[in-house]
Amino acid sequence: MPKQKTHSGAKKRFKTTGSGKLKKQQAGMRHNLEHKSSRRTRRLNQDQVLAKADVRTTKKLLGR
Repeated sequence: MPKQKTHSGAKKRFKTTGSGKLKKQQAGMRHNLEHKSSRRTRRLNQDQVLAKADVRTTKKLLGR
């Protein structure tokens, strides 16, 4: 059987931590930033650990 290919969209969006958790960039930092408070943009700019419900699907896309 051929090898499983890594999903090219997923590999750009997710990073694996040393302990095996998945990190992602939070949504909401692309546009309309002048209307959002500085406090909100700082919070949105941090990486976030992926929800437990999505981990299994994402790992499959990444070929892990």
